[in-house]
Amino acid sequence: MSGLDPQIADMIEALDSGFPAVHTMTGEQARAAIRSRFKPAAQPEPMASVEDTTVPGPDAPVPIRIYRPVRGERPLPTLVYAHGGGWVFCDLDSHDELCRNIANRIPAVVVSVHYRRASEEGQWPAAAEDMYAATRWAAEHASSLGGDAHAVLVGGDSAGGNLAAVTALMARDRGGPALAGQLLLYPVIAADFRTESYRSFGEGYYNPISALQWYWDQYVPDLADRQNPYASPLHADLSGLPPAIAVVAGHDPLRDEGIAYVEALQAAGVPTVRRYFEGGIHGFMTMPMLGICQRARAQACADVADLVGSIGAAAP
Repeated sequence: MSGLDPQIADMIEALDSGFPAVHTMTGEQARAAIRSRFKPAAQPEPMASVEDTTVPGPDAPVPIRIYRPVRGERPLPTLVYAHGGGWVFCDLDSHDELCRNIANRIPAVVVSVHYRRASEEGQWPAAAEDMYAATRWAAEHASSLGGDAHAVLVGGDSAGGNLAAVTALMARDRGGPALAGQLLLYPVIAADFRTESYRSFGEGYYNPISALQWYWDQYVPDLADRQNPYASPLHADLSGLPPAIAVVAGHDPLRDEGIAYVEALQAAGVPTVRRYFEGGIHGFMTMPMLGICQRARAQACADVADLVGSIGAAAP
């Protein structure tokens, strides 16, 4: 485990052995198993306000949670955020700590989206369509949220990073909303389990290949559908997309597809910043006890602030 962050190295065996065998479960069982491990913060990070509501979705209302930071000059950028969890589990509560923290760090209004989860609540493209609907709503209501209609971004971690990337594609293809950027934290980009990083880190690094394959089976069971750009953004025409900030973890089965996506975005002329954390594992940015987590959050949020600052400077 050469190069692994020392704090992670001290806990990786316990993390890995404690990960539920989700690939043997139904989606409902997996959600229950993961939720039983969740411990909310004893003292949540203070915010100016936190509001739960719903927005119109393609088939049913989509629950969202709106975070307004304690500081920052209005209007603020608005980040529409999709939580990770393999498209199957996690929710607004599981990512509450992260969303509070990034809202205050940037600072930005963060709209966290509780999309339909596979497979019982909806398979592909249900989650992506929910994320797109929430993004369109946030853009239309940016001013009332305290945000800047010209500084709406999408973001997400892991499967949520996939949904953010797909939403950027949908927004381009469907004529809006105009997005200022995309924040992709170790995103799921393609259903290719033969990469070097899958071979190197598919066992023993907390998110085993059996679980990662199972996530795809729940969300996109049809192998042909996995070639669709709205499932696997690596297969898309990437021209005309908003600037991207991508965090890649060095000890992550998804490392290689993340790097490949960064390179594909750059080749398509999309301004893209890659932040590489060699010692990180998949999911490390949702582990606030880790120093590497705090460093990655600080860097990613500074990058978002720089991006929206450059947009403001360029505005007439």
